[in-house]
Amino acid sequence: MKAAVIHGPGKVTCDTVDDPIIKDPRDIILKVTATAICGSDLHIYSGGIPQPRPMVLGHEFMGIVEETGSSVNNLKRGDRVVVPFPIACGHCFFCNHQLPGHCEHSNPENYGPEGGLLTEKGGALFGYTDLYGGYDGGQAQYVRVPYGDYGPRKVPDNLTDEQVLFLTDIFPTGYTGIDWANIKGGETVAIFGAGPVGIMAAKSAWLRSAGRVFIIDTLQYRLDKAARVANCETILWEGNGKNVIEQIRSVTYNRGADACIDAVGFEPDRDLLDRAKAVINLEKGSVKVMEACMSAVRRGGTVSVLGVYPTTYDNFPIGQFFDKGITLKGGQAPAQKYIDELLEYVVQGRVVLDDIITHRLPLAKIADGYSMFKQKEDNCVKVVLDPWAV
Repeated sequence: MKAAVIHGPGKVTCDTVDDPIIKDPRDIILKVTATAICGSDLHIYSGGIPQPRPMVLGHEFMGIVEETGSSVNNLKRGDRVVVPFPIACGHCFFCNHQLPGHCEHSNPENYGPEGGLLTEKGGALFGYTDLYGGYDGGQAQYVRVPYGDYGPRKVPDNLTDEQVLFLTDIFPTGYTGIDWANIKGGETVAIFGAGPVGIMAAKSAWLRSAGRVFIIDTLQYRLDKAARVANCETILWEGNGKNVIEQIRSVTYNRGADACIDAVGFEPDRDLLDRAKAVINLEKGSVKVMEACMSAVRRGGTVSVLGVYPTTYDNFPIGQFFDKGITLKGGQAPAQKYIDELLEYVVQGRVVLDDIITHRLPLAKIADGYSMFKQKEDNCVKVVLDPWAV
């Protein structure tokens, strides 16, 4: 089969690899009909999260069941399903507490309670390095789905692949940030990052009846896209970002937003000073966006961290966190927890997901897709791939 394989930083190619096979009675084999490049894939592509051996990438995918293991009774060949990005057993302590990203069984080689840099990680993720299970991902024509009787959800025939594809990750992830902030109605929400997750967070804020939604980014074309598809107010990050904090406070009686969402993570746009600080402190990337969130949020507010942070950082503003009484929540989104509710929003027409797509490519053009997404060329916001297109 054809698959997108990472061979090192900056090198992803469409290779011919072996077809996946059933390895466990709870496995299914899926014929992938649509897949996408996620912003978190770029952390592997950039080398920010290491992957020493070649592996198939991709954790946003859906398709048609090709084969089922002997213990899978809820799915059959021909069923069309969408697959949440965490690989989870459905029965351990954490799965029973709706925390599939912390599954105790899916990542046996590297799992542990510490949450360290290179050891004792959480549960497995599709196509997301050996640290997170080493499972091949779904940027491929076929993929093996472990625990196929727990994660995949059937989708209605009247909905296209693109209408439901983002139930895999970015819609549940955006919604998670809003739910963590306990948005009930009327709140002001500030979302840092106008990429796919940030836009989905904005859509989710409206689903939860937010009163005002701002989205912040360093690129005007991404803000323009967010304004069109998520009906939110936009702020262009300038310089060190002080203008963002000032504007948010100016419209909230100098209090700050009720909730701030970090949808950027450890690889924001950085100047030479930011990069030098990271080198001196032996840090990966920067926490500048999280710091901005903690300044922009009101006292007693919530900061939801959806962007990836893989390591420790000096000078974390714990004094500000304490003085302002901020609730700080973060981590992998529990996609299985929300996916049924969110699918119903799509079915009812209360939310549109496919309007963020800017580029559609055959899998054979995977190298172009990654480069364009990473470099933000051609006004790229979201790339969807067809594994079967010529």
